[in-house]
Amino acid sequence: MLEPEGAIVKRADSPGLCYHPRMEREIKLNVQLDDNQVPERIQWQATDSPTGEPQGCDAFLLSLWNSQQKSTLRIDLWTKDMQVDHMNAFFFQTLMTLAETYERATHNHEVADGLRRFCEELAATVPMPPKDPPDPPS
Repeated sequence: MLEPEGAIVKRADSPGLCYHPRMEREIKLNVQLDDNQVPERIQWQATDSPTGEPQGCDAFLLSLWNSQQKSTLRIDLWTKDMQVDHMNAFFFQTLMTLAETYERATHNHEVADGLRRFCEELAATVPMPPKDPPDPPS
């Protein structure tokens, strides 16, 4: 179970109780739409971002779990210029990280490995963007 923010907890690496001050982080998403309500530009900014400035992206998937309703709210957006091979890579990488997250959260290695195998099969059947060429030797 996760430690709640602002909790006083006993930690194994500390001789006494430790206070975890309540901390807040903010993530902002800005989506600019065309006249047909299709995303043209997506930017995000986070409290802990290295630059502190808005950064562009071509797509995002946001899932929020409501435990009272036992349902997921999803927001899936991508810009109208996103290429299909980039979407394929985006889904491949997202599903691979979901397998890791699922394994950490549930310790169910068998299901996580099955998801990873599915990802590898997906990657073998859909076009992916070409890898960037290596930098020329200097």
